[in-house]
Amino acid sequence: MSTASLITLAGYSREKLEYLIKMAAEFEKHPNRKILEGKVAATLFFEPSTRTRLSFETAANRLGARVIGFADPKITSGTKGEILKDTIMMVSNYADVIIMRHFLEGAALYASEVSPVPIINAGDGANQHPSQTMLDLYTIYQSQGTLDNLNIYLVGDLKYGRTVHSLLAAMRHFNPYFHFIAPDELAMPEPYRKYCDENGIRYVEHKDFNADTIADADILYMTRVQKERFSDLLEYEKVKDEYLLKKEMLTKVRSNMKILHPLPRVNEIEYSIDDTSHAYYFQQARNGLYARQALICDALGITLEDIRNDKTIIL
Repeated sequence: MSTASLITLAGYSREKLEYLIKMAAEFEKHPNRKILEGKVAATLFFEPSTRTRLSFETAANRLGARVIGFADPKITSGTKGEILKDTIMMVSNYADVIIMRHFLEGAALYASEVSPVPIINAGDGANQHPSQTMLDLYTIYQSQGTLDNLNIYLVGDLKYGRTVHSLLAAMRHFNPYFHFIAPDELAMPEPYRKYCDENGIRYVEHKDFNADTIADADILYMTRVQKERFSDLLEYEKVKDEYLLKKEMLTKVRSNMKILHPLPRVNEIEYSIDDTSHAYYFQQARNGLYARQALICDALGITLEDIRNDKTIIL
């Protein structure tokens, strides 16, 4: 297993997360560089993606690396029966780092165990999405000025939402108070609630979603009810419209409250909210570039000092 692989942020220390935030901040100042000139990044997306794939590819390109890979597994040898191990071993001959999204939970961990080059997990089933979490941490810090002692409200699909699962693990160092707001069918799974209990993470669960419920939020993290995660479409139709954020619900919120969403949204956030001071999801998406630049560099052994001393900046 490559020690530089990123499969989950669960084992990262507070110091490591703050270090990566500092790296992302350096890239926000100067995103265009040649620090990865001569490197090749492979993007292997066995599951559909727009923002994650494009932001990873943009991150690599803006740092001077070349990008190879695929966004449609139907055009790969997997359709001929090639196993994941063989695909990873083949691609590792051509690339210095592999960025992979897969529909199976645990696929990224397995890939890291057989790959001679670093693997970056771009999402494995309903399990983990560490690069999204890294950009979420950077966005929360950017919008609040701190990661400590925040009230973080997670709304919607907490059962299948890998972004919220990853966020729990990453925030454990910063004394958060989580509020889980979801219908019974999409409630936070027991293993993640147990994780909170074992790590001293405070949380409370709600079924109501109204102005009073969210009045004390610092971060309101909305999620999409993911149709693709349901085997029973009747269950999806039952819950898909239960937790919608309307502008009238913001009358009691704190002035510093920011609304995040991993995107794409369907109808979870009323479009009129886009023009309020609380909407922060488009900035959040932009931060994906800087966070993923930091993760790629970290996987390749490039340090914060290297970045600060970098002379290849393109203005």
